[in-house]
Amino acid sequence: MELNADFSKRVVVHSNALEWQASPMKGVDRRMLDRIGGEVARATTIVRYAPGSKFSAHTHTGGEEFIVLDGVFQDEHGDFPAGTYVRNPPTTQHTPGSEPGCTIFVKLWQFDMNDRNQFRKNMADELAAPVDGVATAILHEDSRETVTYRHLDAGASLALDAEGGLELLVIGGEITENGNELHTGSWLRLPDGGSLHAVAGANGAKLWMKTGHLVYAQPPAV
Repeated sequence: MELNADFSKRVVVHSNALEWQASPMKGVDRRMLDRIGGEVARATTIVRYAPGSKFSAHTHTGGEEFIVLDGVFQDEHGDFPAGTYVRNPPTTQHTPGSEPGCTIFVKLWQFDMNDRNQFRKNMADELAAPVDGVATAILHEDSRETVTYRHLDAGASLALDAEGGLELLVIGGEITENGNELHTGSWLRLPDGGSLHAVAGANGAKLWMKTGHLVYAQPPAV
């Protein structure tokens, strides 16, 4: 399967408008944003766990990173409430699920295969003091990519070059970008060489963002 697999193109998806699709596991549904591959895929997805649902134990051969958007994600390593950012690099294992139910934004098979840096963070705890109405938290940074979380005050602007590509998820509030209104659940991907010019709406905005990584995009090694 290929979905939004041309990384030279700008893509906007308003994920809240997509229908939920069933996964192979009962009670776990998903909204696909981009994908190369079948059930083993380089994929960016919104995943919803119904209360009491879970996946069987598995190894993330190509790594996994995710944000908990609502509810509480759980595995044998602990409970992960809304606002948690998690990186599970290649070779890590777990049995994911959620007794209360949750929704996560997850990216699979997008790691450096030698990365072994496993961690979790409360994103809001990492925010630095705001500059010109924008507070930034650097969640992860290496030679391939930078992952950030940002709070924009109402009317604050954010301009960035998309060297190596850029993608963002609006976690809360709204922004206007290139004439488009992006609201909670909207996902934007810009190709290498593009640029971001965003202005927060009346409610401000909360953004998860990754830059630099798209030049490394490739199908999963299976």
